[in-house]
Amino acid sequence: MPIKHQPSPTEADRFDSPIKTVFAVTSARGWIFFEEMVRALQDAGFDTILVSSPGERLDQLAQKAAVQPAVIPMSRDVATLSDLRSLWRLYQFMRRTRPTITHVGSPKAGLLGGLAARLSGVPCRIYTLHGLRLETTKGWKRMLLRWAERVACSCAHRVICVSPSVRRQAVDLKLVAAEKTVMMANGSFCGVDVQRYSPQVADTALRERLAERLGIPRRAPVIGFVGRLTRDKGVPELVTAFGQLRQTWPELRLLLVGEFEDGDPVPAGIRQQIEADPYIVAPGYVDDTAPYYGLMNAFVLPSYREGFPIVSLEAQACGVPVVTTTATGAIDSIVDGVTGFLVPTGNAPALAARIDQILRDPQLRSRMGQAGRELVVQKFRQEMLGQALLEEYLRLLRSSGKKLPDKSAEALAANRPGEPEVSCRIG
Repeated sequence: MPIKHQPSPTEADRFDSPIKTVFAVTSARGWIFFEEMVRALQDAGFDTILVSSPGERLDQLAQKAAVQPAVIPMSRDVATLSDLRSLWRLYQFMRRTRPTITHVGSPKAGLLGGLAARLSGVPCRIYTLHGLRLETTKGWKRMLLRWAERVACSCAHRVICVSPSVRRQAVDLKLVAAEKTVMMANGSFCGVDVQRYSPQVADTALRERLAERLGIPRRAPVIGFVGRLTRDKGVPELVTAFGQLRQTWPELRLLLVGEFEDGDPVPAGIRQQIEADPYIVAPGYVDDTAPYYGLMNAFVLPSYREGFPIVSLEAQACGVPVVTTTATGAIDSIVDGVTGFLVPTGNAPALAARIDQILRDPQLRSRMGQAGRELVVQKFRQEMLGQALLEEYLRLLRSSGKKLPDKSAEALAANRPGEPEVSCRIG
């Protein structure tokens, strides 16, 4: 049921010292999604520390936001001795810095950071459930991931689920009690910068220069993908569907923006095809993906599992229709038949059929693109998610008996979007 908006802090609630808050994720690359969150907290008087494995993204965000970074290596995969060292270092760090709030995300940071925060007595502990890796695993690994998620959830006072389907699945799998969960606004974690991701982000000249640099002919239709090039993202089905579509659309290009990963590799034959086919354009990882959406007639995310795919929102914000799957998380990211199409996971023919439908109908593309843009602007703007997270922090502080930052009332007023109304939902 919705939680009623809390009144602004009274003078008695405020105090001058900033509240020390620790964000922790496993990989430094994850910080790409946190800029607006960190800004909102800084503006509200929180003293934010960023913790992750070393990486350029950590350094960039820390410098840009003028916050403290803390480098603690954490492995994404199971590594017993390394994990114990990371846990010890996190515990020492928590004991030394004494944060009031810890906010951890990703399975490994959720487990190790959550344990360290609980053992060191952090009064307000949050875990963001960005997705469920266990959904596409089997045997001992699935059992281990399930145990890790349950421990991470048990260590937290509040578990933020990034989508309705992730919340349902987590509760159904008995990873967390429903009353402990919350979803920010309409879902996702960070939302989308609708100024940066917009149909106007790349003018005609810029698109033509980018297409020329990538070797894409001016009139060639393009289907695109942005993300990690892994099996779980459905890359094998996407490449197979592309091959089927080429029989009807001989000039069709497949634009794959992202890097191959060894942790969940695509089959060797699929990778060889991606690297050898001149009609498959794979520029690798890019810092600014916004202009690449401007080249696409359709965005395709055939993922087996998601939390809430921010790339689907980015594509819709840019006016591009989306074809994705009925997988957890992905199913929440579009409106089927309105902003794009949903297809069953692992079904390349169904994927090809829906892409073909979009390519054949310019009016459908236009309607879906416009509806997708409106959806993101109304429900998933970045500032809405920053506002919702700030309100959740203040609720937790009140419930734990902590006083609020002096700037929190001003920040709430300044960050509150004019429309539509934002609310947090709790089980």
